[in-house]
Amino acid sequence: WSEMVALIAPYMPEGRRGRPPLPVESLLRIHFMQQWFTLSDPVMEEALHDMPLFRDFASLGVWDDRLPDESTILRFRHVLEKHKLAERILATVNLLLGAKGLMLRSGTVVDATTKNASGERDPEMHHSNKGQQWFCGMKAHIGVDADSVLVHTVRGTAGSVNDVVEANSLLHGDETDV
Repeated sequence: WSEMVALIAPYMPEGRRGRPPLPVESLLRIHFMQQWFTLSDPVMEEALHDMPLFRDFASLGVWDDRLPDESTILRFRHVLEKHKLAERILATVNLLLGAKGLMLRSGTVVDATTKNASGERDPEMHHSNKGQQWFCGMKAHIGVDADSVLVHTVRGTAGSVNDVVEANSLLHGDETDV
């Protein structure tokens, strides 16, 4: 956790005004739980109130201690997005897992998914078709370790970018199989 906190801490507000800031590590742990369990900001806030295990994991203490509200959780995610820290966090996690021998890196599975939740056309995004199905919006191209099933690379592109174009950028170079 300390290596990831060191990446994020320089971008966090110092808390000279308003309530004292929550520890960066607690907010990072909350962010990870949101990703693992697919929780929205309001549901994450509620889960912290309802589940002692979540508070323990986030090092937040007992039920009467101050817990982050949904806007605090949102602001933390905006800091990560604004400073493009997600990719650096993923790289740090991959280095730590690799150092512990948890990333076997013998093969990579490549997949792409298209997402356009709002249904509106973004001028920066494009549309394409694959077979009889049309895709609009963005694609997330994902490289996954074939043995451990851990994600090691994520690239976002416009929906019109062909999967094959991004395939090489999803490889780490040590594969024996793709």
